[in-house]
Amino acid sequence: MDTLDPTIHQPARLQIMSALTQLKDSERVDFTYLKDRLGLTDGNLGAHLTTLEARGYIAIDKQFVSRRPKTFVNATASGRTAFASHVAALTSILGTK
Repeated sequence: MDTLDPTIHQPARLQIMSALTQLKDSERVDFTYLKDRLGLTDGNLGAHLTTLEARGYIAIDKQFVSRRPKTFVNATASGRTAFASHVAALTSILGTK
């Protein structure tokens, strides 16, 4: 049986990974989009992104766009794999396929 990933299992991080893994491998979203989509504060989202980045589940790229700082986020290959395993574990626990 697959096991739940405690890093992803936290509700906000589960939402973040769910949003990011719906994108194509080459796609990324900006911080503000995630914040607005998930209804999180700057500080809360930043803390969760730091945790996910430390595990290698996401990549964060900070750039200047039109002279303004902008943060982009995408799921890494290992993050996508970890998320798929977590979903499989949840499915197993629920007894659904």
